[in-house]
Amino acid sequence: MRNIVVSLIIALISVLLVFVFLWYEGIIIPNTLNVKSYPVKGVDVSSYQGEIEWTKLQDQDMSFAFIKATEGSSFTDPYYQTNWKNAQKTNLRIGAYHFFSFDSKGATQAKHFIKTVSIDKYGLPPVIDVEFYADKEKNPPDRSEVESELQTMITMLEEHYEKKVILYTTQEAYELYIKDSFSQCDLWIRDVLTKPTLPDNQYWTFWQYTDREQLNGYNGDEKFIDVNVFHGNKKEFEKYGY
Repeated sequence: MRNIVVSLIIALISVLLVFVFLWYEGIIIPNTLNVKSYPVKGVDVSSYQGEIEWTKLQDQDMSFAFIKATEGSSFTDPYYQTNWKNAQKTNLRIGAYHFFSFDSKGATQAKHFIKTVSIDKYGLPPVIDVEFYADKEKNPPDRSEVESELQTMITMLEEHYEKKVILYTTQEAYELYIKDSFSQCDLWIRDVLTKPTLPDNQYWTFWQYTDREQLNGYNGDEKFIDVNVFHGNKKEFEKYGY
């Protein structure tokens, strides 16, 4: 009996290891079935994707793209301006995102984003990416401080762009910093293994369902690309953000 149990455990571990390997290599995408009911797909990109052939991305059933613009109070993605200019030549709806720094004031981060990203009434709303980096998950900043600085940035972007701000976040960062606050913002949640279920039954607008897709049309150091879905149909997406 003991030998049978040991054999079953070894078999389960082997299956798990094979699954992890296939996922890591982008051979399988766990959420493939979960996203079938969402017809509107899009990518989010940064300098990691290098030079992008935007028409090729569009032709792979993509409807939108979020492009990294800024990070913290001074960093600008070196590919942002080129990406924005070339993406505008396609039928993709595009928006810009900012990687939020826990180490900078919300006001200076907002000013940096506003200086970099011009107003586009046809574009998607501005995005603030709130997630852990470096040692922040092990040593998370105080919620009240983060909430104050993030709210300052949100308010400044809302006033400047006259659009509702989107907050991109992971499940972990959502629990610690977003939950029960920022109801004025739309949510873009990351969950690459299962369909997201937020603890307070909050509604998500965008879902990053994989970071392991491989598409044609980019040549950066990163061979994978993030793919997302919109929580709605194509007609609803056409009206979104106006």
